[in-house]
Amino acid sequence: MNVPNHDILIVGGGGAGLRAAIAAVELDPNLSVGLVSKVYPMRSHTVSAEGGSAAVIRDEDDSFDSHAFDTIKGSDFLADQDAVEIFVKEARDELIQLEHWGCPWSRDDDGRISVRAFGGMSVKRTLYAADKTGFHMLHALFQTSLKYDRIHRYDEWFGTRLLLDDNGAACGVAAINVRSGAMQAVPAKAVIICTGGGGRIFPFTTNAAIKTGDGMSMAYRAGCPLKDMEFVQYHPTGLPGTGILMTEASRGEGGYLINNKGDRYLSEYLPDKMELGPRDMVSRAFVHEERTGRVFSGPYGTYVHLDLRHLGEQKIDERIPFVRELTKNYVGIDPVYEPVPVRPVVHYMMGGIDTDITTATPIPGLYAAGETACVTINGANRLGSNSLSELLVFGARAGRYAADYAAEVNSPSSDSLEKMAADEWQRIEQAFFKNEGRERIADIRSDLQKTMEQGAGIYREQESLAATCAELPKLKERYARVEVDDSSSVFNTELTAALELGSLLDVAETVAHSALLRRESRGSHSRMDYQERDDENFLCHSLAYRTDGEPRIEYQDVVITRWQPQERTY
Repeated sequence: MNVPNHDILIVGGGGAGLRAAIAAVELDPNLSVGLVSKVYPMRSHTVSAEGGSAAVIRDEDDSFDSHAFDTIKGSDFLADQDAVEIFVKEARDELIQLEHWGCPWSRDDDGRISVRAFGGMSVKRTLYAADKTGFHMLHALFQTSLKYDRIHRYDEWFGTRLLLDDNGAACGVAAINVRSGAMQAVPAKAVIICTGGGGRIFPFTTNAAIKTGDGMSMAYRAGCPLKDMEFVQYHPTGLPGTGILMTEASRGEGGYLINNKGDRYLSEYLPDKMELGPRDMVSRAFVHEERTGRVFSGPYGTYVHLDLRHLGEQKIDERIPFVRELTKNYVGIDPVYEPVPVRPVVHYMMGGIDTDITTATPIPGLYAAGETACVTINGANRLGSNSLSELLVFGARAGRYAADYAAEVNSPSSDSLEKMAADEWQRIEQAFFKNEGRERIADIRSDLQKTMEQGAGIYREQESLAATCAELPKLKERYARVEVDDSSSVFNTELTAALELGSLLDVAETVAHSALLRRESRGSHSRMDYQERDDENFLCHSLAYRTDGEPRIEYQDVVITRWQPQERTY
């Protein structure tokens, strides 16, 4: 097919990508925007977010400064404070705009938008639509995007390579049309990556199978650093076996975490916050309970109980109906009558593609937003319900700044881009169809997940991290011998899985090596051998650069505007 030159090309059709597309065409209705997504946009992972989206919506109880400080403290003071201040001020307008576009926020009896408590927040500031917030947000964004015929969608296209011009600026992507198998160059004056996180580097995660770090890998291979990759968030309440999320809203509405002694054990760890402590601290508390034998054991490992029975059927059905639906369907438990087994599970990556507060990366013409980006509002630990607000705020900013950039540059040459795309397809053919390897994708992926869990899990130490770092080059060598049996063109999901595995390996090496060199404990990064936070040496962001060998790790100062680091206690 003939692919037109676009002013802006967005890779990733979830919340951040759709918000960027809308913002760009609202700014200039004459812009041509391409939207590449490896799945139909409504299957993007934003749809699975449950609990809510944070913003200062009630001035009598809340303030921008309060939201900013909660976010900065939650980040263990690694957030860039200029970015946080922008975020909290723009989040409210974004969520009000989303209601105007059709997002059905839950409301109180007096007609005001409802807010609920979330971990690490000092007041109730999380807006929600029952416990299907991401579902309703994504629907509102997608339906709004349909108003604009200047947004050209490439559904089920898989971007494999960021294309750069002779000056090193982004000028499009090479992408496979999964429905036909054809490799195409999609030219653009500016590119925005919004492809989500890479939680599938771990075996037990709330992340969908599509979250394989493709956008991060694409930028990393093009020379863009990945920032703060050592910070991987565990959510304290996933279902054993499946990893399906039991939303934090369960605890925001009053649910308890109970050990095998029948105790609300968080009274020992977070007496003032209890179940509404930050996710990193609540997850670590589980490990301590596990080590003292105060957890349950089952076919899928250890767990504790999430007890919702005291909330009553009416409140559960009104506020968290999806929790009831999920537990009945996947573990055969009705939370109205029985406690739900839960354990910590990988949920979110605080790190990602290095961007500034305009969402621009070090590569000219390349922008990023959402979980795939690191604009540094989350630091070492993200507070629950900030992520949905973040993808709106910075998705919109990405669309506008990319539009401004595109207005100042010329369209790339289609001929040169087609040559790059042909080279990319030749690389893929050689790697997967013309080698003589016999390695299986699933075996390497399983071994990758195993070594990441062992070395870079909730608790880390020098020996286990070093072992993981030593194992990753071996896995990459095996990856070079992967065999793809399916030679068909149409919906070659085996080829897609092989390409995704390459992305996972890229993301994993940045996580492991960044964690190895951060010799302190901060937020979600907990070192058994360096148990204290070290502001003197590590109040800084890590930057992982791709090399022919191990990634090169450099550091960048944290931006502090008004709040000086202090001890993080709750």
